[in-house]
Amino acid sequence: MTPRKIAAFAIGPIGGALLSLITLPIITWFFSQEDVGRMAMLQVTIGFSTLLFSLGLDQAYVREFHEVDDKPALLKRALLPGLSILFVTLLVLLSFGGTLAGWLFERPEWHLSLLIATVLLAAFISRFLSLVLRMNEQGLAFSMSQLLPKLVLLAIIAGYVLLGADTSLTNLVIANTAAFVFVCVVFAFNTRKEWIAGITATLDWQHLKLMLRFGLPLILGGVAYWGLTAIDKVFLRTLASFEELGVYSVAVSFAGAATILQSVFSTVWAPTVYKWASKGEGLENVHKVSRYILGLVVLVFCLAGLLSWIVTLFLPANYIAVQWILVACLGAPLLYTLSETTVVGIGISRRSSFAMLSALVAFAVNLVGNWLMIPRFGAAGAAVSTCISFWVFFVLRTEFSIYLWKPMPRLLLYGYSALTVAGASIFTLYGASIYPFMLAFWGLLLVAALFSFKAEVLEAVGFVAVRLRK
Repeated sequence: MTPRKIAAFAIGPIGGALLSLITLPIITWFFSQEDVGRMAMLQVTIGFSTLLFSLGLDQAYVREFHEVDDKPALLKRALLPGLSILFVTLLVLLSFGGTLAGWLFERPEWHLSLLIATVLLAAFISRFLSLVLRMNEQGLAFSMSQLLPKLVLLAIIAGYVLLGADTSLTNLVIANTAAFVFVCVVFAFNTRKEWIAGITATLDWQHLKLMLRFGLPLILGGVAYWGLTAIDKVFLRTLASFEELGVYSVAVSFAGAATILQSVFSTVWAPTVYKWASKGEGLENVHKVSRYILGLVVLVFCLAGLLSWIVTLFLPANYIAVQWILVACLGAPLLYTLSETTVVGIGISRRSSFAMLSALVAFAVNLVGNWLMIPRFGAAGAAVSTCISFWVFFVLRTEFSIYLWKPMPRLLLYGYSALTVAGASIFTLYGASIYPFMLAFWGLLLVAALFSFKAEVLEAVGFVAVRLRK
């Protein structure tokens, strides 16, 4: 993949993260805290239903794409089984009236259930159509399809405000539904040749069985990772309140800015490191990159700890707790990105079961952590539990990679990552009462990190200086 194509694919996640950073804070000014929390549950449900009903065939589609000649027929085999099961399931749930909305929102209203069903169908179809664009390396179309729904949601919210519309849960769900349907329509238009040809294609049952044999076992790992990233919201919905869930979802939204680093790095890193491995060289580069990312992770944690108060300038008064919760919420994207630099041994050795085991163990840790901490600390407990779980996830991926591949130095990796996780956890739980001490901690940690990564800092500064002169 050329740098130009990488940049085209990167526009989507970068722009999407930035627009999300704008959208949710705007929503907090016009919709109730409970309804913001209910939207978080909708997002969790979308992620889970897409993962579950895909039957692993989305990953089978990617695996088989370059192996088959009839791409439209492959799309039909991948999309049709899960779509059929999802459609029948939603019809059954809708026959019970507002049950679906009752489960998600504690508002058992049939029209809300219908909107939820529409979102789930649109998200599911979009998932598979997006793969067509990705596999055909249509990066710009893929990215624009990610950006446009965010813009549509912003436009609808702005329309509500300008027209003085009722800021009700129904209108908020309608806005989100419209955004998902819009992106589905855009994907359908951009891939129209593929899926139109797929409608009349013959369904090869034997090949479908092979795809299911490949894809179904991957669901367990996918559910484990989904649980690692989403179970905190489920526990908040069950053990706390929609208000706590609303505060938490806003903190996660701000922390989502760190997913820009995760998305861009993951896009570039995997192809690069496998290229090194194919040539039997580059191990020293893996160590070098892991040091750079570790230094960047520590820097972001420290700056967030020192400057998190800034977010309160953009939020209503009832979201003041976001400034404390935000720092622990950074753990998920930052530690995942760091683990991508150390997990390469699992990919190179093709022992994906170890990656699944890492996710399962971390998921179990998160289950226990949420169960113990949310009743006492609410949203703060959920943030800390997830942060610690991702540190466990990072350590396990690193150790399994070393076991399967080659050793790597990890004293700095574990030392600094443990310090940042411990600092973020204390800051989130008790920062309001010991704020001066936490400022001193983050300041000292920042100075120590700058000293430890002095060579990397000087090299990065020199690189930027050369680019600016050019």
